Amino acid sequence: MTTATIRIGTRGSKLALYQANLVKTKLEAAYPTQSFEIIIISTKGDKILDVALSKIGDKGLFTKELEHALFAREVDMCVHSLKDLPTVFPEGAKLGAILERAEFKDAWVSKDGLSLEEMDETHKVATSSLRRIAQVKRINPKVEVVDIRGNVDTRLKKMKDGYCDAMVMAGAGLIRLGYDAEITELFEPENLIPACGQGAIAIEIRDNDSKMEELVNALHCEQSYNKITAERSFLNELEGGCQIPIGAYATINGDELVLTGMVALPDGSKEIRATESGKTVDAEKIGRKLGQKIITLGGNDILIQVRNN
Repeated sequence: MTTATIRIGTRGSKLALYQANLVKTKLEAAYPTQSFEIIIISTKGDKILDVALSKIGDKGLFTKELEHALFAREVDMCVHSLKDLPTVFPEGAKLGAILERAEFKDAWVSKDGLSLEEMDETHKVATSSLRRIAQVKRINPKVEVVDIRGNVDTRLKKMKDGYCDAMVMAGAGLIRLGYDAEITELFEPENLIPACGQGAIAIEIRDNDSKMEELVNALHCEQSYNKITAERSFLNELEGGCQIPIGAYATINGDELVLTGMVALPDGSKEIRATESGKTVDAEKIGRKLGQKIITLGGNDILIQVRNN
C-alpha cells in the first residue's frame, strides 16, 4: 500500500459522484489506513447537452477526458457507469474491477401513472437512447418520442414542467439517488431489453499498475463481471454503440449463463432478438456467438441501414 493519497477520477454529475463516493467508501472500508480523494473531471458528454447522444458520436463520449487524466497520472483510477465505456479500452488502460451489479432494468417514470401501453398519440415519452426509442415504438407506436438530456434532477423537473408525459430511464440511477418513488414500474427485460452493462459500476486503471489492480480487486464481483463480459462481447461483435439500437442482458443459474440480445431499427419497425447459452466460464464466447447469430438472422441488414442513415 502507498502512503500517498489515491485519487479517484469521476464526472461531476450527482449520479457520477454518488458512484465515485461509493467506490471511495468501499475502498476506505477495505483499506482503513489508506487515504483516498475524489477528483472531478468534466467530459465532452457533460458539456454538450443540447444535442442527442446518437448525433454526437460515442467513442469515449463520457470517458476520454477521464482517461487523459489517468494517463497523465493526475488520477490513479477512474469510476464509470459501465455502459458508458467503449467495448475496447484505449492502449494503456484496462478494466480493474466491476462492483456487484445493481438494478439493470429500465424504469418507466410516468407523470400521471399511465403505463406505456395505455398512452396514445397525445402523449410524449422522453429518452435520449436509440435503444429505448426503438423498443418504446415497438411496444406502442402511437406515442410521440422526444429527446431529453441532462442529469436525473433536470429530467424529472422537465417532465413535471410539461415537457413530456413519461420517461424511460435507467432504474439504477433513480434508485441510487433516492428517487425510487418516482418509478412507476420497472420494465421486465423480456419486454424492454436493457443496455449492455446497465446498472454496473466499473473501475478503470492503467494496465501496468499492479498496485491499483491489487487494490481494486477487493471490490470486484466475479458474477457481475461474467454477465457483463457476455453482454459487452455481444456489443463488440456487432460493433455497436449509442448510435445503434442494441441491448443485451445475461442471467446466471449455477454454472450456466444465458444471454439475450437485440438489434433494431430506430423507429421500432423491425427488431431481431435471440438467445445463446453456455458455461459461465465461456461468457465472452457466448457473447460472440449471439452476435453472429443475430447477424445471420438479419441483423446485418439493420446495422447497414442504421449506419447508412
